[in-house]
Amino acid sequence: MSDATSSINIGDLAKPVDTLITKIADATGVVFEPWKIKRNAKAEAEASLIKANSDIEISDLQRRALHRFVQEEGKKQENVESIMEKSIPLLNESSKPEEMDDDWIMNFFENAKRISDEEMQTLWAKILAGEANQPNTFSKRTVNFLASIEKTDAEVFSNLCKFNVIISGDTYPLVYDLKNPIYSNLGIDYVKLTHLDSIGLIRFNTIITTSITETDNVSEISCSYFDEHFQIILKSKENSSISIGFVMLTQLGLELSKLCKTNIVTGFFDYFVGRLNAAQNIEIKMIDASKKIERQNNSSVSVSDTDTDFVKIYQGVIDGGEF
Repeated sequence: MSDATSSINIGDLAKPVDTLITKIADATGVVFEPWKIKRNAKAEAEASLIKANSDIEISDLQRRALHRFVQEEGKKQENVESIMEKSIPLLNESSKPEEMDDDWIMNFFENAKRISDEEMQTLWAKILAGEANQPNTFSKRTVNFLASIEKTDAEVFSNLCKFNVIISGDTYPLVYDLKNPIYSNLGIDYVKLTHLDSIGLIRFNTIITTSITETDNVSEISCSYFDEHFQIILKSKENSSISIGFVMLTQLGLELSKLCKTNIVTGFFDYFVGRLNAAQNIEIKMIDASKKIERQNNSSVSVSDTDTDFVKIYQGVIDGGEF
């Protein structure tokens, strides 16, 4: 185990870490020791090879095949151990690894054992820890998709997620006019969105725009765009819907959006509010006490560039090669 990992103060994480290690061992047969992965797969394989050489007469071809098997399995074990190491610091005290599904764990490591790229291993460690912290966060389909996603698709999807706005607790990538430079400058166009639709990350329809309609006389809708939290105050009961454009995240897209490293798009907040003001009689009220600004019609609020603490989606790398 690396010095960085071994020096971690486990403290209150001792129980969830031990439980996760035991859970993985039971589900996959991978041998671990508490807080230290037991690196014995390659040694045992080599011992078996020596015994095989001494007990039976094998050809050079078979001997080379056995050596290749040992090397491949040793590399897979190394990958699994590295991902496991990286996941331990990401567990929280309320982690529930005992509730993780055995089939999910087996599927995860069947894919993860081929991931040798350092940055990709960090991503997979975050998925493992995220699932342990809150079981059912990531579906098996999402894990399988991530193992085969192309780098170009990941980049386009990550750029699309820069337009994600949380409205009433749900996430929406707000896309209205593809000819506007705010989208085209980031490579968001009809062809790319159609492709993201075809691989199941979004639902894209330029014919019918989607709207959110508030009921029960709700006049205030909570929204957030990165660190900007605000309320949309609907002044007219007759016009109580908000257009969210023509892109919707699928369940797969929603799960993967949690893994995207994105940064705020300068000017998008003003663009979004301008679209609202052009179609509806509304007022925008910032929630942050230090930024309480009430906006009507075409007033504006500037937004500066910041980064979120999301994880970047990378192209999968298997044992040094690309998917």
